[in-house]
Amino acid sequence: MKSNFVRQNIFPTLAAFIWGTAFVAQSVASEHVQPFTFNASRSIIAFVFLLALAFGLHIYRRGKGEDITRGAAYWRDLLIGGLFCGLALFLATNLQQKGIETTTSGKAGFITALYIVIVPICGLFLRKKVSGMIWFSVALAVAGLYFLCINESMTISSGDFYILLCAFCFAGHILVIDHFTHKVDGVELSCAQFLVGSLLSGAAMLIFETPEWATVSLALGEILYVGIFSSGVAYTLQILAQKGSNPTTVSLLMSLEAVFATLGGAIILNDQMTGREYFGCALMMLAVILAQIPDFSFKMFKAKLPKQSY
Repeated sequence: MKSNFVRQNIFPTLAAFIWGTAFVAQSVASEHVQPFTFNASRSIIAFVFLLALAFGLHIYRRGKGEDITRGAAYWRDLLIGGLFCGLALFLATNLQQKGIETTTSGKAGFITALYIVIVPICGLFLRKKVSGMIWFSVALAVAGLYFLCINESMTISSGDFYILLCAFCFAGHILVIDHFTHKVDGVELSCAQFLVGSLLSGAAMLIFETPEWATVSLALGEILYVGIFSSGVAYTLQILAQKGSNPTTVSLLMSLEAVFATLGGAIILNDQMTGREYFGCALMMLAVILAQIPDFSFKMFKAKLPKQSY
């Protein structure tokens, strides 16, 4: 029970923290490196990191005497899952990086986090049940994101459109992971998706961009941070968190990325937070807390019901 709580709550929250702090790195890198070049670099780093991690875990499990035999069905699921997850992640990250170039960070954060609305709506078509409290939490989180991120007039630019498409792709990524995460190992699935992502971004980089080492080296620190932590660690935490979990609840926890990005800017970069932004953070936190209540309260109520005698 305790391990499930850590996996389903702590893991996505930690992933949101990493993504939030990595937002600054992405913004800085966009000043030097084009989107496909940036994402090809981060994906390659993530793949190498996760390949080493998967190999180490394989040796550790074999040393403990665990059965690590992989059948044909497992490799088929890993291949298909890696292809679909990698494609969704390739589209989402490149659309996001492209949008960051021409829109404000506040609007980008708000529009990206709209996946917390898209996920449960898409889930309805996949027969995923969503409680009334979860829907209320989603609405509360959207309101929180608005107060947290939107401080200017709401207009639609090309960058905003890229970010909106990115939100749909992230929602698709979450739902694809929900389908495959109980079939294959989480670290291996994450490794496979970044292999696919690096190949797709690398091909697009060679076709549409002119990468130069001089410009890449200017953002090397940011690329390493995003590649190892934001990509290698955080996306693996997401996959592990979604195993056996409600994808809508996990997406709510991951949307705390916007809160951590704002708090990180205030603490690390000395950015001043307004009362409006603090209010948005409070609404986000309340939404996440309320999202956890239905199952918990129901189980507690059920446990306390006296047995009826007839």
